[in-house]
Amino acid sequence: MGRMQIVYRSIKDILPYEKNPRINDEAVPVVKESIKEFGFRIPIVIDVNDVIVAGHTRVKAAKELGMEEVPCTIADDLTEEQIKAFRLIDNKSAEIATWDEELLQQELSEILDIDMSMFGFEEGETDFADEIEDNTYTMKTNIPQYEIAGECPTISEMLDKEKSRELIAEIEKAEGITEEERQFLKDAAGRHNVFNYRNIAEYYAHATPEMQRLMEKSALVIIDINNAIANGYASLFADVLDTMEDEEDA
Repeated sequence: MGRMQIVYRSIKDILPYEKNPRINDEAVPVVKESIKEFGFRIPIVIDVNDVIVAGHTRVKAAKELGMEEVPCTIADDLTEEQIKAFRLIDNKSAEIATWDEELLQQELSEILDIDMSMFGFEEGETDFADEIEDNTYTMKTNIPQYEIAGECPTISEMLDKEKSRELIAEIEKAEGITEEERQFLKDAAGRHNVFNYRNIAEYYAHATPEMQRLMEKSALVIIDINNAIANGYASLFADVLDTMEDEEDA
């Protein structure tokens, strides 16, 4: 196997694979932010006819950024069957990979000057991951205890809506879309809200019982793992649950 050669192709000449089974539109904004922050670091894999083998999302992001050319590597040593297989395996491998939550949290805590929420990492999303026992055969958990540690945060300190407000303002001014489409986009803009879970936990400790109940039901905090499962925030196969219950009764 020879060295990989990098060539630059005009983005207009690169062709998407018409039967690409991977739906990737939701990932494009994240990839755009990555390219803007770090540059175009991963080349597109194309075949001898300039059809994309791997990198559809990066090409879409590059087009939206107005790039004229991108680095590519040509898979001219692969058969047509190998290219089809590689295309599927490249996409499938991302689904198989999982996070080591403890190491992920350590890495996130050491990134101070880059807004990781732009890349899909929400603040506090793994803060309490290490509180849950890694034990396949038990339902016992170490549930985080929310105790008053300081002043009660304000609502604005728990939720940053700046990005969603900016997006809604842009949607309101947009032309060429229907009112139904406009409303859909405005509803979807809430996905850009950023929650501060440390402040949410502190607020929960100060809150009234009714507010605490509703915060739990909204999965802003999780106090009881069984209740979380019942509300659909976690799922386990019924036969696994039955096995656990049988072991507890034994």
